[in-house]
Amino acid sequence: MPVPVDIAPARGKLGVLLVGLGAVSTTTIAGVLAIRKGFAKPIGSLTQMGTVRLGKRTEGRSPKISEILPLASLDDLVFGAWDIFSEDSYAAARTAGVIEPSLLEKVRPELEQIRPWSAVFDQRYVKRLEGPNVKQGANKKVLADALGDDIRRFAQEHNLDRLVMVWCGSTEVFMTESAAHQTVESFERALEANDPAIPSSMVYAYAAIREGIPYANAAPNLSADIPALVELAARTKTPLAGKDLKTGQTLLKTILAPGLKARLLGVDGWYSTNILGNRDGEVLDDPESFKTKEESKKSVLDYIFQPQLYPDLYAHLCHVVRINYYPPRGDNKEGWDNIDLVGWLGYPMQIKVNFLCRDSILAAPIVLDVALFLDLAKRANMHGIQEWLSFYFKSPVHAPGLYPEHDLFIQLMKLKNTLRYLKGEELITHLGREYYD
Repeated sequence: MPVPVDIAPARGKLGVLLVGLGAVSTTTIAGVLAIRKGFAKPIGSLTQMGTVRLGKRTEGRSPKISEILPLASLDDLVFGAWDIFSEDSYAAARTAGVIEPSLLEKVRPELEQIRPWSAVFDQRYVKRLEGPNVKQGANKKVLADALGDDIRRFAQEHNLDRLVMVWCGSTEVFMTESAAHQTVESFERALEANDPAIPSSMVYAYAAIREGIPYANAAPNLSADIPALVELAARTKTPLAGKDLKTGQTLLKTILAPGLKARLLGVDGWYSTNILGNRDGEVLDDPESFKTKEESKKSVLDYIFQPQLYPDLYAHLCHVVRINYYPPRGDNKEGWDNIDLVGWLGYPMQIKVNFLCRDSILAAPIVLDVALFLDLAKRANMHGIQEWLSFYFKSPVHAPGLYPEHDLFIQLMKLKNTLRYLKGEELITHLGREYYD
């Protein structure tokens, strides 16, 4: 019989550190405050509304996840943030324009108390943004130390017991691993040398991991997914997750593509285009930032379809991804997909998808879930890459030598089996023979 994992209780307050106080962060914060006060429901959140089946189907045991595992309560969350603009969380939420003003007014006093600390920011990595609320320092090591000071002061002021950090900042320019990223020592030398191979997100990741604070990357840029920071996480026993939240168009791809592959329908082409008008759209209007996002979005189909195993069906797939900055839309993204299918005897078919989504509304429950699950992982002594959280990400980080799992339904099975493992319950294989033997 499996044995439950020893998980430290979720006593006291959990500090949620958000890098960037834009649309995603303010929607998350305002949403949690509204849910706490009973003004709204936590729709889209697995930690708040999800259930997990335990035992056989005939047993009828499907409790809520929050009832069987010691997750932090929403009442115990305290939010802090960094941003290049100094406006408070209420003003930032009004600027983002995601949540209706009438709902924001109901949580306005609490939002106004959350003012961002000055950010570590370098325009070389996010070329379309600039703001005045930026830290100055002799080198990136000094800036990382300043972030550590912010974290410790925040924890002391709010009497926090634990912390997690989620990068909700903009997509940085495309980068690949370099010599600076290989070991903790080479990384720290690069910090002191102001090496351009260390973007702002890595400075934040280093500051968190050094303190043993769980870190997640909600953007597609290279961040904690380098050997040096994975090594540091092993030393400090820090859980890591990422990267790039699976929200609009890619969410639909990871739902549709597994179904098409399951029925062995061929796909000749998949054309995806988006229009988006928020700050994310503005940043992605820069070709170097777009390349980072494009790599994240395009890899999904390659891994799901496995053309090396099914060359007749997917070897010649033409996959095109476009993102167009269109300010009138704001945070309301529109994604069009055209899928050219091949069926029995080679007969062509098509699927057209038009997804009018709200990017930050889809992202906010993911930020909440990832923060709570990372805190659970830390208390369960599960450090390093948390592949069971790949359910939430477009480009799941993974161990060297593995390919990332992108199939949403396999990802959910991995997540729920991890919860069963933590609870000391039998893992569910869905074999089903026990009902008939």
